[in-house]
Amino acid sequence: MTVLGIETSCDESAAAVVENGRDVLSSVVFSQVPLHLPYGGVVPEIASRSHVEKISGVIREALCGAFGAPGATEVSPDWWSRIDAVAVTYGPGLASSLIVGLSAAKGLALRLGRPLIGINHIEAHIHSVFLSPDAPAPREAGPVLALVVSGGHSCWVDMPQPGAYTIIGQTLDDAAGEAFDKAAKLLGLGYPGGPAIDRVARQAARRDAVAFPKGRPKPGNPALGALQAELCVSFSGLKTALMYHLREQPAKDEARVAEVAAAYQEAIVEALAERCERALAGGRYRALAVGGGVSLNRRLRERLAQVTERAGVRLLLAEPRFCGDNAAMIAGLAGAGGGVRGEAAMRLDVSPALEAGGC
Repeated sequence: MTVLGIETSCDESAAAVVENGRDVLSSVVFSQVPLHLPYGGVVPEIASRSHVEKISGVIREALCGAFGAPGATEVSPDWWSRIDAVAVTYGPGLASSLIVGLSAAKGLALRLGRPLIGINHIEAHIHSVFLSPDAPAPREAGPVLALVVSGGHSCWVDMPQPGAYTIIGQTLDDAAGEAFDKAAKLLGLGYPGGPAIDRVARQAARRDAVAFPKGRPKPGNPALGALQAELCVSFSGLKTALMYHLREQPAKDEARVAEVAAAYQEAIVEALAERCERALAGGRYRALAVGGGVSLNRRLRERLAQVTERAGVRLLLAEPRFCGDNAAMIAGLAGAGGGVRGEAAMRLDVSPALEAGGC
């Protein structure tokens, strides 16, 4: 099955062609970072306008990359016949961005006479680890504990088998990526914050120069709902702690900025690693799958390798090019049998607050 995937959940315009759920024939991502850089974060109106301008070209480039000769820029009409289905993200994400991709995908599916498949963005991040050639097949990997950690999401998902997802822990407020962006802005490191913090923190002489909170919510917090406090995190207090620390003790040189960045990063990484360790302690899982843009963080990868080694489970990480938002994971999950299909797919509307498992 050859699937054309489209992804516009936030500020990346992406298209990809994937065969049989795992073989990536092409993956094209247009990054909007330069557009949002002056504002220190994603501006929804700018993001959606850019999607409208770029989506056609991104799809064309994906088709040329999958079926054309090197350097091809024009789509052959015959190539469309090689597409078996069109897959698209319908949530979660920014409503104004999601609607651009969903509209484009519906139009293409109708024009081509091909089925439309609606994909949950969080579930696609989990599938991204299986796009690596050396990864196990999804049905052979489980039960899997998945950590999806990005600018908009920080959650732990129980996946006993492909297609079955239950959120068992999550952030009660800010996502890890958002916390990194805020810190980078306060430290004058620019946007996006995650890579900047990661880079500067590696220059620090120590990681414990500042004692930042580790994001542990207290049992009984109404925001927990039915979730357990020990499997959830809260990063809003961490951002506030950094703000007050810099007011009282400004980071006046590069060495001090590096130490503060390293301590802040360590607080986030430890919060994530501790929850993974607790979830894995029961011996239920065979693997920890980690997807999302923050999974590129080197210190996080280092700590999760230690956690999984102690737990005796396999660590599954997405290739760097598939960690951030991309359409290969959308097409891949669709080709593997995931997503909303049939007439229900054509009736789909965008779902900005969608959770793994469709809640």
